[in-house]
Order: sequence, then C-alpha cells, then structure tokens
Amino acid sequence: MDAESMVMSLILIMLFFPFCTSVDTLTPDQSIKDGQSLISNKNNFALGFFSPGNSSYRYLGIWFFKVPKQTIVWVANRNDPIIDSSGVLSINRYGNLVLHDSSKRLLWSTNASVQGTTSVAQLQDSGNLVLVQGNNEKVIWQSFDHPTDTLLPGMRHGLNRKTGLDRFLTPWKSQDDPGTGDYLHKVNPTSSPQVVLYKGSTLYWRSGPWPWPTSSSAATSSSSLRYYFVNNEDEVSYAYFFDDAYIISRIVLHNSGLIQLLMWNDGDLQWKEFWSAPKYRCDSYRHCGAYGKCGPESDSSLNKFECTCLPGYEPKSPKNWYHRDGSEGCVRKQLGLSMCGNGEGFMKVEHLKGPDSFNAVWMDMRLSSSECEQACLRNCSCTAFVSVNIDGNGTSCLTWYGELIDISENSFQRWDLNVRVDATELATYTRKSNGFLGHKRQLAITIISVMVTLFLVCLIAYICLMKKRKTRVKRKLHNQSLYFTGTKGYLEGNELEESSRHPDLLIFDLGCIVAATDNFSPINKLGQGGFGSVFKGQLSNGQEVAIKRLSNSSTQGIEEFKNEVLLIAKLQHRNLVKLFGCCIQGEEKMLIYEYMPNKSLDFFIFDHTRSSLLNWGKRFEIIIGIARGILYLHQDSRLKIIHRDLKTSNVLLDGEMNPKISDFGIARIFNGNQIQDITTRVVGTYGYMSPEYAIFGKFSTKSDVFSFGVILLEIISGKKNNSSYQRHDSLTLIGHVWELWREDRVLDIVDSSINDSFVSHEVLRCIQIGLLCVQEDAMDRPTMLAVLLMLSCETTLPSPKQPAFIFRRPTNNLGSITGERFYSINEVTITEFEAR
Repeated sequence: MDAESMVMSLILIMLFFPFCTSVDTLTPDQSIKDGQSLISNKNNFALGFFSPGNSSYRYLGIWFFKVPKQTIVWVANRNDPIIDSSGVLSINRYGNLVLHDSSKRLLWSTNASVQGTTSVAQLQDSGNLVLVQGNNEKVIWQSFDHPTDTLLPGMRHGLNRKTGLDRFLTPWKSQDDPGTGDYLHKVNPTSSPQVVLYKGSTLYWRSGPWPWPTSSSAATSSSSLRYYFVNNEDEVSYAYFFDDAYIISRIVLHNSGLIQLLMWNDGDLQWKEFWSAPKYRCDSYRHCGAYGKCGPESDSSLNKFECTCLPGYEPKSPKNWYHRDGSEGCVRKQLGLSMCGNGEGFMKVEHLKGPDSFNAVWMDMRLSSSECEQACLRNCSCTAFVSVNIDGNGTSCLTWYGELIDISENSFQRWDLNVRVDATELATYTRKSNGFLGHKRQLAITIISVMVTLFLVCLIAYICLMKKRKTRVKRKLHNQSLYFTGTKGYLEGNELEESSRHPDLLIFDLGCIVAATDNFSPINKLGQGGFGSVFKGQLSNGQEVAIKRLSNSSTQGIEEFKNEVLLIAKLQHRNLVKLFGCCIQGEEKMLIYEYMPNKSLDFFIFDHTRSSLLNWGKRFEIIIGIARGILYLHQDSRLKIIHRDLKTSNVLLDGEMNPKISDFGIARIFNGNQIQDITTRVVGTYGYMSPEYAIFGKFSTKSDVFSFGVILLEIISGKKNNSSYQRHDSLTLIGHVWELWREDRVLDIVDSSINDSFVSHEVLRCIQIGLLCVQEDAMDRPTMLAVLLMLSCETTLPSPKQPAFIFRRPTNNLGSITGERFYSINEVTITEFEAR
C-alpha cells in the first residue's frame, strides 16, 4: 500500500471511529436519531428506535443488548407511535428528555421538575434510564419509576406513599402494538398489602397478603431468587433479584394476563419460564367463592372437585356444587346459632394462601398466637386469624372481619388459617377426634407396647456402642497427646471426632506439617498476629497451603482454635476461605487452610504502590464478594453465624483477586429465632467493632453490618478507620466521611490511585451504603440482604443518620494523639498484622 492510500485510510478511520464508539450518556448538545442508540457501560442494555413484530411504526425503547432475540423491556411513546424514521430524542432547554417527529410534534417527555437547565441522561447497566442534574448528579427522573410491561432486577414495584408515585405494569395490546393493554398488575397498599391483577375493573388474580417469603427455590445450581420488601409509612413495594448478577431475567405481563418470570438460556437461545401466574384453576379470583377453599390441581386430575368448604360451612348451592361450580361459595351450617360468647372457637386449616385482605386488620404486632386467638375471640365480627412471623422479629397477628374470600392451598405462601366455628361444630370436631382415638385404642396400645420394647433394645445397644467408641477416642487422645496443657479448656474427644467426620476435614500429622514448611523456616513465614504465626507450606502432593500455628505464649487462641475447627468445616461458600484440616500434637495446635497467593485486602489498599493494582471495577467486585460471604453466614448457611471480627486483614484474596472471609475464631452461632446476644468477653478489633458491642458487649448480625460498612469505606478511601487525620479534626475515617457527606463533597475521600477508573455515581452510592451500615443505632442499619440489593440494583437509597464514633481531636493535645501508638485492654486489638 502506497503512502497516499495509507493516509486516506487513516482519515477514514478517524472520521468513522466516533460513530462506532458506544456511549451511555446523552448531553444537552446531543441527540439520538433513528438508527443511533445508547449502550450501557457494560453492554447490558441498549436504548434506541425499534418496530415491534410486523408493525412499521417506530417506538423509542430499551432492550437487552446481549440477548440475540430483541427483547423490549421499556417503551417511551407506547401510545404515540412514529409513522416513519424521523424520531429524535434530545434534552430541551428546560432540562427534560423529549421525543419529537419530523413535524416537531411532541410524542413523549419526562416532564420532570428540573431546578436549572443543566441535566444529563444516562442508560445504566441495570436497564434504568436516568435523568440527572448536571452538577450534583441528583436523579430527577428515571424509567424504573415508569415501567411498561416489564420488571427488571432491582426495579421497585409498588407505591411511594409520600409522593404518590405508583409503579405498576400494563401489557402490550399485541405483539405488534406496545400500546396499553387491558390488564393492570400492581401492589394494593390497603390493609395488609397484596399484589393484584385486574382485567379492566375486575379483580382477576392476587397474591397472598403481606408478609411474603423473601426467597424461592434455586433457579440455577448456584443462584437463588430473592425478594426485597418495604412496607412502612413511606413506601409499600417490592423488588426481586438473583444472587448471581450475571443471570439475565425479567418479569413480564403478557396481553393474555399471564405474569411470567423468565430467564435467558444461552444454551438454546430461549427465554425459560421460572414462575408464572395465573396458571391453574385455583389461581382465578373467587374460584370457590366465599368460605370456600380451592385444593391443589392434582386433586382435580383424580376426578375430584377442587373446591371444599371451610370447617363449619357447607355449599350455598349444592346443585351447582355437584356440577363443579363453586363460585357461589359456602354458608354456615348453623345459621341460627350465635357465634358471640356462645362457646365458639377456632379450627386450623393448614398451608393456605391467606384470604383477600380487603377486610383484614393487623393487630398488635407483638401478640403471640394464643394472645391473637383471644383478641379475635373477644370481637364477635372476627371470622379468622393467622399468627405469622415478620422478618424474624417474632409473631404478629392478622385478623379478618366478614367474608373469607379467595383461599387456596399454596406452595409459595403456607399460612395456617384459624377459622372461627360455632360451639356445635367445635364439639363435633372434638367428638370425632375422641371417637377416632377410642376406636383405635386397642391397636394403639399394641403398637406402643411393641415400640417401647424395640426402643429399650435399641437404647441398650446404643449405650454399649457409645462406651466402646468413648474408649477408642480416649485411647486416640492419649496416644496423640491432644490435651491442651496449661489452659482451662481442651478439645474434647467427641468434638474432635465430630470434626474429623466432615468429608473434607483432615487431621494432619505434625511430621507432615514440619516437612511442608521446611521446619517452619522464616522464609515461609507469611505473617504474625496475636494468635501466633502463619506459614506457607507445600504438601507431598504438591498442594500449597497456609498454616496458622498457635503460639504457646498466646493469651488468646485456645477457644478460638477450638471454635474454628468445629465451625468453619461446616461452611462452604466461594467467598469463605476453605479449611482443609488441623494438627494437634503435644503442645502444637495448627489450622491448615487453602493458600491465598495475593495475601489479604489490607496488604493492597493501605499501600500506596500496591493500591494502584486495584482499580474501581475490581474493588467493587471485592465489595460484592464480601457482602455475599456475610449474607451466607447470616442467612443462607445451615448455621446462623455472627463473625464478630470482620476487617480488611481477615479478607484474603485468591489468585484472581476474589475475596474470601477468614478467621472464624471468635464467631458465634445463633439459634433459629435469636437476633442478639451479649458477652462479658469483648474480643475483636477497634475501628471495626460496632458501638453496642465495644461498649456493652451486645452483638448481632447488625454488628457484622457495621464492620462491613467500615471495610467498604476503607476500600473506597484506601485509609484505615482508626487512623487520625493530620489536617482534619476527625479522629476516624467514619467521622471524616460523615463531615464530607454533610458538606456535599464526599468524593474527596476516594483513593487517588483509582481516580481514573471510578464512576462517580457508583462510588457515591457505595459511600452512602457504607454510611447506612455504620449508623449509631443498630436498628437503623440495613440487613446484609438489603445491602446486597442496594449494591446490585440502582434503587433509591434512604438518607443515612449520624454514624457511631464521631470523635474530634482535642486542640490542645494534637501531638500526643498522632505521635503515640494506641494500645487496648480486654483482649480487644488494634494491632496491625502483616497479610497472610
């Protein structure tokens, strides 16, 4: 190629390149014409013009960019199509997004109240089109607040009670016409909220009343579907998301009235249904009328009528009931018998979708089941009640007054409904129960006698077996010298045996560990803490491991060692470090972990040189990984675990810089309904401990949330929380961030090494989440499920309240604070560990 041809080629490339570069932002001096589009930052969604199905009309919409089959999720001008390809999207002089055609006819506008005229539109990776104020990046309008027929992960569905904004779905008229269809899918906020589907003005389908389950069965082998609900004086809404953010999904309302949750399958390039409604006969509203119950679909397949009456009721029209028409419902068997102070009571019907809550009332949210029953019994108009648990905070009482409508057996909501019945029905039920027992008494006595005899034989055999096993364990303990000498506690034989039964937990021989570490050579030493030292080792099979060796002189570690052996072996998650086994021989006590080549998080973020290796994208992935690990401990594992010592040095990084939480020495297991505990032995690290734990010894899941908030702010700033600031009055990072937040310049805290890689609105969001996590009152802090949702989805965040530990530097003692090293008491550390 000659020089002239090369020059011409370069000129053409330079001219063509700007049109090939995808952008996600529209500024006031730009416009989008038919054939052009916005592409979100990570290529998740596109915004542009399209023609649906066989239609020639043009519409402005948003669709999945990575899905080969164009799938529209939002339409701007759904009822005002463009007849040709002359559509133009721009920002007008008042700062609003506007859509015009060739005749300058306004087809659609955001119609938002804009203070000032400088605004920018951006298509986010969540699929949300936002219009933000240019200077402070305040969102003044977003497409998530104005859905069409589709809900995306993180999209709120429901009512903002403060502003009156109601976010609901309406279907397309047809595949060729995205105009508003005949159905309406919304959240009914009255009484106990319900999700309802209307066909015109007729109620067509509804969910059960709130509260709803917060998760569903696994959609894939590695991810679960979760729901996030808000029901307070400001908002009643819900959003859904998957643990795995890479799953492409949507909830769509079809023009047939079918609601579907769909997931994209890359294997066969199709949308796969995960859930849908209304799907069965029992899904239809009032299918069995008042006081009727609709049974599972399997009953009707066995030639059985799906409708039955509630206890104490009979079909209103036996003839219609015989012909399999239950729409007229049921009536009381004893219409003339009073049910007010006349010996009436309740009969339980299990595993139901709760009745329509239009006539339901929440009573005192702290009533037990028996108290709820008595409260309903005292009110002659009360026809039924349920006692349900809301967000793990104990039972609450929901009561119905009047007809019980639209009841069905349900696999999603499984409530036990207590139905009020008259004294005659209650006596009949009791008589039947007693009669059944009397009729079967002789058989029961025979069976019980046989079972008791069999039980005694098995008990004797079990006692003999346990004696033999105990003898073997004692012999094993004696031979290996496993007792922890010089301490008040030791690892009991049955505990060692329990841990060794775990399929992946091994008991290592001391000689094997000595050989793996070259006799604990200083060259293999990775770090040291209050517990002792950590060494790198290589087993005989070539596998690299990290070995935590408990120091004989350590005042801590015996109970922590025992706790970690028995606890972490039961935990399996990609964001938790894996424990291979332990070694207990003589006075040597060691834990053997998977080796993490990139050491710990603090090794990178607090070092000026190494911190540049973690750009904002990688830091955000680390934040998400830590959050998922903590959520697993709090909610998804077989045990509910409070870590109590979350900090950057306890977050290890594997070869791909994926975070793994480590050091479960002081972790605590909570029982099913336990939400808080207290200890007189406060252990942990200052700067990461919540105020209620550091001062009063109280700890809960919210204590770990506080620690996570500190870690999040440290990742963003590259600074330690317990550092003092030479040029600022604040003695902690939390205090410094809080003051910058109040002054609206919180981005000043961002680590200078990531200035070129971070997206300001993402960092602002993370800082706000961090401040929400470190609020002084534990009740104000979000759960880790809510934190993960806020990180994964661009929902509206509440304003944080004042954080804990807002200390200021005494002006007359500046030098003593910055020049001295801090020490602590009561086993609380401020030591700095070299990364493992």
